[in-house]
Amino acid sequence: MELALYCPVYGYYEKEEDSIGTRGDYYTSVSVGNLFGELLAFQFARWLVESPLSGQWQGLSQDRHPLPDGQSAGQGPTSASGGLVQLAEAGAHRGQLAKDILGWLREQRPELFARLEYWIIEPSSRRRAWQKATLSEFADRVRWAGRLSELAWAGVSSPASARPPGICGIIFANELLDALPVHRLGWDAKDRSWFEWGVSCHGERFVWTRLQHGRPPTCLTLAGLGMPADLLEVLPDNFTVEVCPAARQWWLEAAQSLACGKLLTFDYGLSAEEFFLPHRHEGTLRAYYRHQLHQAVLELPGEQDITASVDFTALREAGESAGLHTEAFDRQGPFLTRVAAPVLESNPAWSTERTRQFHTLTHPDLLGHAFRALVQSRGTALTTLEAPAVRS
Repeated sequence: MELALYCPVYGYYEKEEDSIGTRGDYYTSVSVGNLFGELLAFQFARWLVESPLSGQWQGLSQDRHPLPDGQSAGQGPTSASGGLVQLAEAGAHRGQLAKDILGWLREQRPELFARLEYWIIEPSSRRRAWQKATLSEFADRVRWAGRLSELAWAGVSSPASARPPGICGIIFANELLDALPVHRLGWDAKDRSWFEWGVSCHGERFVWTRLQHGRPPTCLTLAGLGMPADLLEVLPDNFTVEVCPAARQWWLEAAQSLACGKLLTFDYGLSAEEFFLPHRHEGTLRAYYRHQLHQAVLELPGEQDITASVDFTALREAGESAGLHTEAFDRQGPFLTRVAAPVLESNPAWSTERTRQFHTLTHPDLLGHAFRALVQSRGTALTTLEAPAVRS
């Protein structure tokens, strides 16, 4: 999966042609239009302004709600005092979400924008080049890091002894973790043990093969997910589930890189117990090709997108083990509806195009149900979304 998606020469995400949108293989919240990025920017601004997460943010006030349609709910000024404000995006693809966020902040929150440092975490030199082309007008605001650990000293000029253990701001991703490589495990009902599926060649085709190296390593077992032991009594033979240590590790590193602020992701995903519902007996690994969803993930390597549902239980536990507080876990529809509530209250007459975008982002039959949002924080108890910590 890693080679098919990330090979520097033949990987799917390294292709010059865009894989997203009408002419690509799938749609994302970003490809729907710029409203998704503008709503995120609106929420980010509220978090940064309303939450005195660090001394850098003190002195700011929230006197108005700039609206994605370009109108303001009030005319009170926003203080320009304060220091550096940091946003860090991972999985930026071609940089369109960053462009939407930065464009809104520049227009609607110029005081905040003037203090903003926008980081993109991107290991691929080719994707960095795409992002730099998209974000050329924001060249003085955007910086790149190859990995999360590089954020630890981001923008800090003080002596090493005074440096914080990470950034103060917001680290976020959209549809990143579902594209990290997974291990595919199967249940052997006769031996009452898990085995791992591998890939081998049969003629000119790739096929699934049961690996013969014994039981999977401890790091790939499902015990850490809190799976009830009695569930194994009813699991059918060859019941398949994916485990993604890379996603949990990424989230843990992101949590450790956050000195104060928020950690947020939007993605396809499930809670741990949802992976074991009867209709998911073949797992969640799937592929998208020309807007067709199918399970033939071994076909067309490098030519189709491959994804697996994110285990949000593992992410929550990883973040909490690093000292983060879970503020919200919800489906994208109600999450974005809460974000947009102040906007809609002040200006209910949205344009037809923005209404269409909002409908696509939030309707359960479109993107509102399949995607989920997880927000964790360090250094603040403020929850601006007024949401329960966990909703399925």
